[in-house]
Amino acid sequence: MLRSASQAVQLPAGDIESKLALAEFLLTNVDFQASARRAIDWLASHTGVEQIVVAVEDATANQLLLVAEHGVSSAAIVDFSLSRDDGAHPLVQAMASAEPTFFPRRAHSFRTPIDNVPFHVIPLRSDDGSPAHGMLLTSATGADLHPEVAWVARMLSRQGERLLSRQTVAETRVGQERMLLYSIINAVTDPILLTDVEGKLIIANNHAEKLFAAPEDASEGWRRAVALNNMLFSAALSTSAVAQLEPARRELLLVDPLEGSDLLFELLSSRAKDEWQGTYVVSILRNVTDLARAKEEIEESYRTLRLAQADVRDERHRLDLIIDSVADPILVTDQEGDIVLLNEPAERLFNVPPSAGEPAQRHVRANGAHLTSFVSNVLTRTGEQRYRGEIQLSDPLTGRALPVEGVAGTILSEQGELMWVVTILHDLTEAIEKAKLYERLKQGSEELERKVQEATADIAEQNELLRRQHIALEQASALKSQFLANMSHEFRTPLNAILGYTHMLLNGVTGAVTESQRKSLTRIDSNSRHLLALINDILDITRIEAGRMPLNLSTFQVQELVREVMSELEPIVKRSNLTVTARTRNSLPPLKSDRQKVKQILLNLLSNALKFTPTGSVTITASYDEKRRSVAVAVRDTGVGIPRPDQTQVFEDFRQLDNSPARGYGGTGLGLSICRRLSQMLGGSIDLESEPGQGSTFTLRLPSRPRRR
Repeated sequence: MLRSASQAVQLPAGDIESKLALAEFLLTNVDFQASARRAIDWLASHTGVEQIVVAVEDATANQLLLVAEHGVSSAAIVDFSLSRDDGAHPLVQAMASAEPTFFPRRAHSFRTPIDNVPFHVIPLRSDDGSPAHGMLLTSATGADLHPEVAWVARMLSRQGERLLSRQTVAETRVGQERMLLYSIINAVTDPILLTDVEGKLIIANNHAEKLFAAPEDASEGWRRAVALNNMLFSAALSTSAVAQLEPARRELLLVDPLEGSDLLFELLSSRAKDEWQGTYVVSILRNVTDLARAKEEIEESYRTLRLAQADVRDERHRLDLIIDSVADPILVTDQEGDIVLLNEPAERLFNVPPSAGEPAQRHVRANGAHLTSFVSNVLTRTGEQRYRGEIQLSDPLTGRALPVEGVAGTILSEQGELMWVVTILHDLTEAIEKAKLYERLKQGSEELERKVQEATADIAEQNELLRRQHIALEQASALKSQFLANMSHEFRTPLNAILGYTHMLLNGVTGAVTESQRKSLTRIDSNSRHLLALINDILDITRIEAGRMPLNLSTFQVQELVREVMSELEPIVKRSNLTVTARTRNSLPPLKSDRQKVKQILLNLLSNALKFTPTGSVTITASYDEKRRSVAVAVRDTGVGIPRPDQTQVFEDFRQLDNSPARGYGGTGLGLSICRRLSQMLGGSIDLESEPGQGSTFTLRLPSRPRRR
């Protein structure tokens, strides 16, 4: 297949082998125009220059002729004309210069093929210093000349010196006209081809080359698509087809080499005769793929329309069935009030057979008159989509009055014109009966409301009595708390004295004691301390309830507090034979809270874990939650565990899971209640996770900084 004049040879930039290939082509080529095309294609590929023009001197006409171009419009080629004798023209002066000339970007006062952009003009002259026989124009981004442009200019200068002496001016003009022809046919959006009568391609524009020519680096699929297109095109241009006297039109199905999709073209072929070359065939391919798709879409729309018409008929049939199944009369009337469509219940009111008698006919005419009056009211009310009103009708057979309510709506055309009025009639006989029943129910409701008001007054009186009892209970509770606080204080004073004297006796302050006396004194000391702890718990709970528990905030390390708690409970830990482990991170931030109360909570949680864990281990962990900015201290044991229904009860006052007199664990049931109330005072909480037989985990969560109370 023939390559177009403007198709660039794609070579890697800076490759020495590409330069050698260009030089070899110039040495072996005897056509200066082909040499110039090859050279500017190489420049466009390796330097990125957007516009390039090669012009040579026509010695006979003393004109400069354009023989090759890249990136220049066809209009610029046609409009450009320059005489060699015009010495004042800047391009002629630049051609006569010994060095390249740079024209900066501005609106030039003279016509050039490269307009409104900066460009270089390099004279094409021989090495012996003779006048230039042509020039190379290249667009530029700056005043510096690209070295590859200078190298190509030298190569073209030598090629021109070698070849232009062998060529005639007529050949140069033919080359220019051929270049213009390529520019014109490449501007056409339809593929254009010139072939012989056997289908051999002679000339093709760019759009045709995309279908019938594959570049050297094309994929195998691209090559196969091009080969298939050539075969289909040759078959379409058979001898019998091109032998017709008139231009032939036919459809040709080709393949898009890039996307692989089908393309439908309309092939227009006509013969062209030349006295010397013989007969040629000029073919124009017009893409009718969209037209074919539009035709298919129209046919599909027509099929859809026929299906829609069938659906409309089916919908009309279903509509008839639906309105006939409705118990209320339904009518469709036109603008004059004439009935167009009605269901069976409506037909009994507005249409009776002639054999029904004159009274029935008279009732039907009266019903029609009432309906016409109703429809006229609908038409006079513009802007309302629905109209509702009462109509007095009568049963044509029995003459019984039928009070009905009519609900009418209008159906408009696309232009907004009234087409139909749809009216639904609803029998009001039952509604009237219901209204009478409603009146009786309303009277009964008023009587019931009176009785409810009387009952409400009694309830209000009872509520007032309950409120007074509630106030009395609150006062009694406050007195109870005050009494417990006073009694706890009164109990602590003699207990502290008993503990003091017992401690003195054990330490031998008043003299030596026997071993049996020491055992008795030790038991007195232990029971007294236990009684003091119970009294302290009762005192704490009453102070918390009374809102008199003070908070002493300080900043401390959680790790040190955990070690202190472990140290205080070390005797109990040794007696329990349990493995007690503390796992705290040294990177925990300091905690600002009431240190004594946090310690009291941890002592209580760890004591409970040791108390209710017969065998196994107890683990204390401390961690910091960056998102919540809180510290969590968890006490996990492997003890008896707590059933899920009882997990909320263990935090209640005086609540123990085993309330029997023979329970195995002592205590008042205030420890966890005090712990939860203290944690809430500190802005935190205590969570519990437990399974019976698998142990329990109590987690104390406190904010790293106290919140405002």
